[in-house]
Amino acid sequence: MKRAPKSPYVTLADVHAILDRVAQRQEESDRQFKERQEENRKRQEESDRKFKERHEESDRQFKEWRAENEKYERRMKKIEKTMGSWSYSHGCFAQDYFFNAFADDQQDFFGEHFHKISNQLKIETRKLAAEYDIVMYNDNYVAIIEVKYKAHKNDIPKVIDQARTFRILCPDYKDFKIFLGFASMAFYPEVEQECIDQGIAVIKQVGDTVVIRDDNMKVF
Repeated sequence: MKRAPKSPYVTLADVHAILDRVAQRQEESDRQFKERQEENRKRQEESDRKFKERHEESDRQFKEWRAENEKYERRMKKIEKTMGSWSYSHGCFAQDYFFNAFADDQQDFFGEHFHKISNQLKIETRKLAAEYDIVMYNDNYVAIIEVKYKAHKNDIPKVIDQARTFRILCPDYKDFKIFLGFASMAFYPEVEQECIDQGIAVIKQVGDTVVIRDDNMKVF
């Protein structure tokens, strides 16, 4: 049996079929688009959740660090206050100890007779100010003694500079010969040797006595 030849014209049924296929493809495209939207939404929610967790964890760690840091700073301030009190007390002890020793034996100090002694002498002008722990005088010499509980090498330049500042601040003594001494309850060997090399007398406690090393002392 022969089939009737296909009509060259588009029938209404063909149009409906085409429209159905287009609608199906559109529905499939819309479904896939919605699925991608849903997947993107879930990924974004997961990303937001993880970001929030990381932010909260970072914030928690920062707060813990800040709390620990504040505790540390409070401890350090307490330690500094305590150490400052100790340092001040030790400094006062050394000052009193050596001043009393010098006052008792000042006539033979540096081989000179000193008839006047000053303790913690503070002098200030508009341009310069200085404090000298112990100063002894006679008619020709001035002895300036720097006192520390424990001597350090970086104190030596200050000791040497005291001769210069004293002559400026005390013009009545500008032509006097000046001896310099460094008194301490304890000396590192290298600090003691540096003083001797610089011509500074070393005054230290040895047992219950005060020992003075002035064999290399010079006039400043």
